[in-house]
Order: sequence, then C-alpha cells, then structure tokens
Amino acid sequence: MQTKKQKEGIVKDLAEKLQKIKAAVFADYTGLSVAKMTEFRRKLKAENSEMKVAKKTLIDLALKQADLPVAETKKMSGQVALIMGYDDEISPAKASFAFTRGNEHFKILGGILEKRFIEAAQVLSLAKIPGRQELLGKLVGSIAAPMSGMVEVLQGNLRGLVRVLSQIKK
Repeated sequence: MQTKKQKEGIVKDLAEKLQKIKAAVFADYTGLSVAKMTEFRRKLKAENSEMKVAKKTLIDLALKQADLPVAETKKMSGQVALIMGYDDEISPAKASFAFTRGNEHFKILGGILEKRFIEAAQVLSLAKIPGRQELLGKLVGSIAAPMSGMVEVLQGNLRGLVRVLSQIKK
C-alpha cells in the first residue's frame, strides 16, 4: 500500500514528464510478463520514449496537473500503462503498435496528441504513417527524379551518336 506522500510523488513525477511529451499512448498490459515489459521498455528508451505504470487515478491526476485532457482512465479496461514520446509525435504510437503484433496481452486504448485525447483507432492510423527518415528519403527521391531523367535523355543522345559513328567506321 502506498502512502499519500508516495502517491503525491508519483503524480508530481508523472506530471513533470507529461509536460515534456510530444505524444502519449495508453495501453492495457494485463497478462504481460515482466520479461516482455522489460524488453519493451528497452526499445522505448532507444527511441527517447518511456513507459510508466501507475494507478488510473494517479494518471488522471497527473494529466490534470500537466494541463492535458483527462483521459478518464477509470473507463479503460485492465491495467493501464502510459507510453510517452519526447522526440516526435509518431514514435510512441509506432513502438506500441509494433509491440502489439507479437503480444496479444498488450492492447492500445487511446492516446494524447497535440494536447488532445485521441481514440485507439487514431493511434493505430498514426502508427502507420511513415517515419521522418522515410519521408525525407521520399522527398529527396522526388526532387532527384527529374534531374536523373534529364541525364538519361542526354546520355541517350550520346549513345545514339556513338552507334552511328561506329556503324560508319565499319
């Protein structure tokens, strides 16, 4: 049993972290083994994200203190974990979605994006958006495509000239 002081510390710590987030995901982890949770936490840490587990009332109080929408976690089923992303808006959703594939005990319940509560379906659609690096790669490809096309056309003319000259030589 936690004392009131411990609970206040948990709420204060959570509220401080929630003020720094770009996005967050709520997930039900009921039935998930400690080993799987530890593995997931390591993956999150590599992406500058983290997962916190607390009682639903404490999460609601922390959300209120951080001036974020109270997600009514009491209405959410099971044990609720809060996955917080500090670098970008997509990483917690992507990591959570990837983790659900191999773990039927881990279910996405909703999330917070741009200081608004979003439903689980919106979190899943957010997770399917390509990452920043992939989008930058596509942009560079789109910019380079016309230039490479022009180089091909110019090389085609030179190849044609070389063929004609080699035929004349024979």
